[in-house]
Amino acid sequence: MAKITLVDDDENIVTSVSLALESHGHTVKAYFDGASGLAALENDPPDLAILDVKMPRMDGMEVLRRLRRTSEVPVIILTSKDEEIDEILGFNLGADDYMHKPFSQRLLIERVKAVLRRGHAEGEEAIGPTASAETNARALKRGKLTLDPARHESLWEGKPVKLTVTEFLLLQSLAQRPGFVKSRDNLMDAAYDDQVYVDDRTIDSHIKRMRKKFREVDPDFDAIETLYGVGYRYRES
Repeated sequence: MAKITLVDDDENIVTSVSLALESHGHTVKAYFDGASGLAALENDPPDLAILDVKMPRMDGMEVLRRLRRTSEVPVIILTSKDEEIDEILGFNLGADDYMHKPFSQRLLIERVKAVLRRGHAEGEEAIGPTASAETNARALKRGKLTLDPARHESLWEGKPVKLTVTEFLLLQSLAQRPGFVKSRDNLMDAAYDDQVYVDDRTIDSHIKRMRKKFREVDPDFDAIETLYGVGYRYRES
């Protein structure tokens, strides 16, 4: 089971969420403000972080922003239902998922399972006597892009580009069939569990952030094309 770091200043939420996660076998470490939560995330990286947006000392968005400088640990953001801007900002900063307060514990558990499953999918698929062959088959090289799912490694012209689990899965889906258009629904299926609903804005935010990362390595990066009203495709140069 997973190591999970929960950062929220609401003691009732921390208690209920911790009990729910621990009942499913996870180990939970809880912190009640953003500054101590960030320090814990940097010093003892978990398998998953759950961050509230509004917290004392440092809010959840600032924690996420600083965390993404050095880590791609999966992150679920907790936000109030009427604060849509938090969702957009969270995805732009590299959150893997979000949940509106108030939320059901059952739904949270499903979201946690889905994010963890995406993160461990490559390793689980490689188990068995044909693991080496499967790993080689899954490695992708498309023009200047190299993707190695077994190592969660993305390279552009040999230079590393750090991607979150969700970003990696989206890019892998696009790069598997260069020139073919993938609708947002197709990309949702590739990156998210079928029990988890996300909207078009979520996919668009991930793509925007992914392009930004590649343009930090290559300002002329244009391999991910947008076909307005249709979806996205990978162009192999």
